[in-house]
Amino acid sequence: MTKEDLLKVHEQIKPYVHNTPVLTSQLINKMCNADLFFKCENFQKMGAFKMRGATNAILNLSKEEKEKGVVTHSSGNFAQALALAAKSVGVKAYIAMPENAPQVKKDAVSGYGGIITECGVTATEREAAAQKIQEETGAVYLHPSNNDDVIHGQGTAAMELIEEHPDLDFLFIPVGGGGLIAGSLLAVNAFAKKCKVIGGEPKHTDDAFRSLKSGKIEFNSKTNTIADGLRMHLGDRNFPIIKEYIEKIVLVEEEEIIEAMKLIWERMKIVIEPSSAVAFAALLKSKDTIENKKIGVIISGGNVDVSNLPF
Repeated sequence: MTKEDLLKVHEQIKPYVHNTPVLTSQLINKMCNADLFFKCENFQKMGAFKMRGATNAILNLSKEEKEKGVVTHSSGNFAQALALAAKSVGVKAYIAMPENAPQVKKDAVSGYGGIITECGVTATEREAAAQKIQEETGAVYLHPSNNDDVIHGQGTAAMELIEEHPDLDFLFIPVGGGGLIAGSLLAVNAFAKKCKVIGGEPKHTDDAFRSLKSGKIEFNSKTNTIADGLRMHLGDRNFPIIKEYIEKIVLVEEEEIIEAMKLIWERMKIVIEPSSAVAFAALLKSKDTIENKKIGVIISGGNVDVSNLPF
């Protein structure tokens, strides 16, 4: 993926997405003894970075494919992104959503015109439900994270951050299905080769951490993490990118995720969802290695049920 390729992707999706703000906190900088720059995708349309990949994937479909609609499975953010992106270009969006997805996310998908089918919570059940919809409707299946167009779209958030701060030493990113971190790795490799990318992952769903160790895609038998957006495993499109370019993955406990979420809430006065807090929690756990460095953090989304906060 060249600079030119990524710039083309960015140009294509620009009319449909926000160039989100980069925020700082002097207090958090002092706490970490480093300069932190938070790329706030919680201010993105539909509240998360996934709007970028969904838009890029839909725009790259043929006229015939657009007429049949699109289908995916998602616990919430990609569902919302696909529903809104599809609505923006007049395409139908069918979504298989696990029954335990937050109600706030289900409501948002419906609000954007997405057609929801509830399904089981495991990756296998979600994929089977999406496949059934695809067979019934003829819609084009778009994977939330294991699709080249999606990955390239997600990389534009890191690209914008690097444009603003080209001399970052580290970039911390949450790891779930792998679309955001793979896209970001491509952007960093194209625009800021000296920057090291570190992934944050919940300890209870550590499939990416284990995948890097074993050299093959690992799976989770349990998905009991508060970071509901990070319960998916890696795929064959994004794993090779991650394996080639990532510095490392830092595992974080549930309490550390909640504490990071609370700290951002209290000190920066912004709402972030638990999945976003995982990257910041990984940074807080890595304080010894980041002293006096310039650090980017992708705040991946802000779609949280404020009536049900974990703190």
